[in-house]
Amino acid sequence: MLAEGEPPATRRVAGTEASRRLTPLPQAEYYELGLHALKNGELAVVTLAAGAGSRWTQGAGVVKALHPFCKLAGRHRTFMETHLAKSRRISRQVGTAIPHIFTTSYLTHQPTEEFLARQNHYAYEGPLFLSPGRSVGLRMIPTVRDLRFVWEEMPQQILDEQQQKVRDSLRQALINWARSAGEASDYKDNLPLQCLHPVGHWYEVPNLLRNGVLARLLAERPQLKYLMVHNIDTLGADADPVVLGWHIRSGACLSFEVITRRLEDRGGGLARVNSRVRLVEGLAMPREEAEFALSYYNSNTCWIDLDKLLTAFGLTRSDLGDEGKVTTAIRHLAAKMPTYITLKEVKKRWGHGQEDIFPVTQFEKLWVDMTALPEVESRFIVVPRLRGQQLKDQAQLDGWLRDGSAAYVESLCQWSEPN
Repeated sequence: MLAEGEPPATRRVAGTEASRRLTPLPQAEYYELGLHALKNGELAVVTLAAGAGSRWTQGAGVVKALHPFCKLAGRHRTFMETHLAKSRRISRQVGTAIPHIFTTSYLTHQPTEEFLARQNHYAYEGPLFLSPGRSVGLRMIPTVRDLRFVWEEMPQQILDEQQQKVRDSLRQALINWARSAGEASDYKDNLPLQCLHPVGHWYEVPNLLRNGVLARLLAERPQLKYLMVHNIDTLGADADPVVLGWHIRSGACLSFEVITRRLEDRGGGLARVNSRVRLVEGLAMPREEAEFALSYYNSNTCWIDLDKLLTAFGLTRSDLGDEGKVTTAIRHLAAKMPTYITLKEVKKRWGHGQEDIFPVTQFEKLWVDMTALPEVESRFIVVPRLRGQQLKDQAQLDGWLRDGSAAYVESLCQWSEPN
């Protein structure tokens, strides 16, 4: 593993610079520091599992965390079982149970809760929490300018003459619909669940403050100091004592794990913006091709110093019981975060087998933009690809099994039943 040094300003990418001088970590020193923190019960793991998994299923809404995606140790395992197996191994290794939290949303909370009960929580020995979402968005009707930009100014595949006429006619009809329905107005002409949307994973950590899960965990374990937050599909990430020790020694509020970029890695990366090294989302890139000049890709695994994060929100541990103060603090910091507007498609079923697909807009805020805040000290560490890669699409499974990734994940796990 490599950690950041002083950054030379050697490469400029569309107004940003992205380059780091990297040095090997003194693993023995950091291992002992991280191991001591784990034994003292100073870490909890937070797995982001609130999404509906539409990329995983190519459009169908599922609870991705509950999907038995791969056979490991002779049985098909869900994402949730795999992450708990990693926490189980570390817990037994250090002799202290690690609390594990799975975030949920209005779409996924009930099925996740019922599934865990049926599975007897996978016999996990440590504290296991679900963190229900406390934020939801209402979709909007797009503006005509939004639709024309996407359909007329962005690169498009050219169809044959007849198909092109049909597509142009359909798009013109949808533009007329947006104009007549009220541009940028609330989208309410559908089933409620088709009108609502998740608002991005920035809200997942603040949800811990609002829904009482963090306050409950601190009451049970007042020595808790650090959180490791990662995506449900970052299967190689675990509570590594070396990385935890490095984060503790750095003194940073947030530490993000990044991996070396490959061509298929899309969604931004590590860059220098206005003299500050930070993570930049693909949606924030000034030009699409600028992303290819970045060297490191965000794995979205983040180590958090809990007290420093509370300070960034203007809170202390004792404030967590004051719902009004917590809500105000979250709104204040959320106002500093950029908001991304994206176009999505929703179905409206008319009955008798008839349905239409309409474009709608929705917004989201993303956790990596915390690295842009000057009051939040952020650090970055390059980790092996086996640890940081994300399993976003089922088409990746074949390569994931062949290149040793599955075997690596299996080596990190200790299952509830004997192998």
